[in-house]
Amino acid sequence: MERNFQTAEELATALRAGEVTSVELTDEAIARIERDDMEINAICVPDFDRARAAARDADQARARGEDRPLLGIPVTVKESYNMTGVPTTWGMPSQANFMPTEDAVQVSRLKAAGAVVLGKTNVPVGLQDIQSFNEIYGTTNNPWDHGRTSGGSSGGSAAALACGFGALSIGSDLAGSLRTPAHFCGIYAHKPTLGLVATRGMVAPPAPPLPVDLDLAVAGPMARTARDLTLLLDVMAGPDPLTHGKAYDLTLPPARHERLGDFRVLVLEDHPLIPTGSAVRAGVNRVADALADGGARVERHSPLLPDPAEAAVLYMQLLCSGSVARFPIESYEQLRTQAAGLSADDRSLDAARLRGIVLSHRDWMEVNGRRELHRHGWRQFFAEFDAVVCPITPTPAFPHDHKPNPMERLIDIDGAEYPYFDQLVWAGLATMPGLPATAVPAGRSPEGLPVGVQLIGPMFEDRTPLRLAELLEQKIGGFQAPK
Repeated sequence: MERNFQTAEELATALRAGEVTSVELTDEAIARIERDDMEINAICVPDFDRARAAARDADQARARGEDRPLLGIPVTVKESYNMTGVPTTWGMPSQANFMPTEDAVQVSRLKAAGAVVLGKTNVPVGLQDIQSFNEIYGTTNNPWDHGRTSGGSSGGSAAALACGFGALSIGSDLAGSLRTPAHFCGIYAHKPTLGLVATRGMVAPPAPPLPVDLDLAVAGPMARTARDLTLLLDVMAGPDPLTHGKAYDLTLPPARHERLGDFRVLVLEDHPLIPTGSAVRAGVNRVADALADGGARVERHSPLLPDPAEAAVLYMQLLCSGSVARFPIESYEQLRTQAAGLSADDRSLDAARLRGIVLSHRDWMEVNGRRELHRHGWRQFFAEFDAVVCPITPTPAFPHDHKPNPMERLIDIDGAEYPYFDQLVWAGLATMPGLPATAVPAGRSPEGLPVGVQLIGPMFEDRTPLRLAELLEQKIGGFQAPK
């Protein structure tokens, strides 16, 4: 395999052995971006001059005998992270010229670990879509089919990794924004436990980079192998040095098991509120078969599983409440009137989203109380199981759909159409309670599109789904470069 597709671990080994220099790796990555990215549009903000300077510094540091986890390895960064010297826009035209004055804490950690940042990757407007397109930087295409989306909101990062534009990337996840692009592009991603990874400086401009504790949203690693996810998570994890970091250091517990045969796994392929497409169903069952073949205890049902239908409704309410609170909305009073007019019997996801948009603080506290009950239910569940295997979205990557009003978009599931945002229910299964979830490749659709699944694990035991991902990679294979 050419070096642009080698793992971060392999590149680190080659660099330590003197088989290649960081300057060579960086020049090769830049050449590939300049050759291929015109069609993909993953790298929206190239930073090649500084990348080459960082590569030279990395080689000099290694010559002095230094060694750091990512020393000299080319990586990319999601556009939503503040990075001095280049703009942070979140795809919003009004912020096209916003220049942060300090690096996000995760950019600082990447640089401290020795990584060479090639540039920033594309996102949707305000990170508010399952696709990655905006008026400033245009549309990111799926490397497997340019007529389809690479996903969102970390779609640029996923496409970059699939194309060999750097060995690693950092993204974020509120509504599957790490996992969905990984699923659509055939790579790996990990949504950490809520609060495990500091997020300061991953903030919509022009807001100041304060060390706030976000609800639902996390920062996380993306890679082409499960082991590389763990390597990058170890760089990213830990409290913000301005707050909790003053009091404690982080030590993640080891994975519960090392052998595939020791895992106890619940496999879910159906959701009560939306069907699962045949291609994704096949991917889930391929993983289930591999687990059973490896000796794992595989169950299809458990009374311990917190109600996924209620979880989806709670998630939509929390998601919409938080998203709208962070962004201006011109028709708020009209939406309040619409929400008040809903029938008490309307338990649809559309109704949950509308109610969430206008949620009062009192009502939010009630929803949050229900979330705590779900978290307690998950603690009981994970006393009997080690992981859940389930879809990330009901379908592989779908064709570009840029209708200005996303409420008018539909998702096609095996010939039947459903509301666009209903596909988020699987992402919310882990996001609502704050659980870690690892996205892994699980084969191809009949059309040749990547299909992924997620492995949901116990809270603050992130190494458990990551280890299971690694074992599955050995069993069924992992990333394959697009042809």
